[in-house]
Amino acid sequence: MKTDRKIILVTRHTRLYELKQKYGTLGQAKFYIESLGESFKQYEAEDMQFRQIQKEVLVFLKGTGRVQALDRSFIPTYSFSRDDIVVVLGQDGLVANTLKYLDGQSVIAINPSPQNFDGILLPFTQKDLPLVMTDVLSDQINYKTITLAQATTNVGDSILAVNDLFIGPKSHTSARYQLTWNGKTERHSSSGVIISTGLGSTGWFKSLIAGASGIAGKPVQEKVANGFAWDSAYLYYTVREPFPSNSTQTDLIFGKVDKNKPLVLTSNMAENGVIFSDGIEEDYLDFSAGISASIEVSETQGLLVV
Repeated sequence: MKTDRKIILVTRHTRLYELKQKYGTLGQAKFYIESLGESFKQYEAEDMQFRQIQKEVLVFLKGTGRVQALDRSFIPTYSFSRDDIVVVLGQDGLVANTLKYLDGQSVIAINPSPQNFDGILLPFTQKDLPLVMTDVLSDQINYKTITLAQATTNVGDSILAVNDLFIGPKSHTSARYQLTWNGKTERHSSSGVIISTGLGSTGWFKSLIAGASGIAGKPVQEKVANGFAWDSAYLYYTVREPFPSNSTQTDLIFGKVDKNKPLVLTSNMAENGVIFSDGIEEDYLDFSAGISASIEVSETQGLLVV
């Protein structure tokens, strides 16, 4: 089945490519890796496997319609059309990073290496693509809705998150801010705040719950210890390493964020305060003194073909 709609194939470079870029040549990269006692063959095998699958996917897609290959680094600045068909070939994280720059377009996620990638967001392999594309073009496909988080500052900046938002210091220093939630306000000194979506609740959020449970010696927040639904109409925030003092409190360190219980943070840091999403530190908003950030469930939702 052919289509006039544009197909966007999103990929990222392999580790072998990145090593070559870092060290100049494959020979230099190989020398460095092997000098540390590590096998270089795993990088070569991974690269060869990915390139072969990428070639197969491209051949099929070009026989289906117009194809635009897009590297991960260009996603933030690329202008997606409403009727684009987006195919992601890569890790789970690449799917998450793509979803937050879309506006209602569905994503077909292909796992190029099931033996290496968990594939929570990668329901298909390249062999499934012909059947999946036929169903997508005939509008006979199922979608899984994914709730996104949104941070909006009082200076007009905004950022979306598919997994989680981090609000805190750029470096390993203390974050100082005022937190308002559920009608209460207190001042904090911590290593930052994590706001998680349902999709992200089995990632960074889960590790925070596990750490708190281990320290406390008993289950902590059992109802969400194993995550919550991807399409949940709420978020959860967690304060990392809160520090009690004469001027800072530790009562509001965990809670559900929804339309009835919004979360607002106001920075008390002279510099180096940031807000970034999904682990991409380079793409951040300023969160220095005087800036407030309102955290809410985004009206934009991700659509993953399943």
